[in-house]
Amino acid sequence: MEDFILKEIDKLGEMLRMIARKLGLLNDGTPDYTITDVKAEFDKSSLPFDLDTVLQQDNPVWYLTQTAKFSDSALETFIEILFHSNLDEDRKAALLDDALAYLDGKGNFSFKLHSLSSR
Repeated sequence: MEDFILKEIDKLGEMLRMIARKLGLLNDGTPDYTITDVKAEFDKSSLPFDLDTVLQQDNPVWYLTQTAKFSDSALETFIEILFHSNLDEDRKAALLDDALAYLDGKGNFSFKLHSLSSR
């Protein structure tokens, strides 16, 4: 059963990477997309969570890791996708800070996310 759950978590991370690729995030260019584009791609991919629900949480990182069972890699990709969207700058900074605190607290230093931080 544990192997099945781990495989499902890995599939979620792969879906997020596929979405990032479709949005132009992994093509070495500067992506230009809106939060509406992100939501549309998430809906098309049938991810097991709703973006609006995640963004309405007091602690979205906790919600993603505990409720949606995101792996560290999936969390990084999710935050990077949102960071390059037109989401409110303060909201992006808060999400990035929360994700960095979570990952750093686990001893999983994310070069990708730290490179996005202005600190």
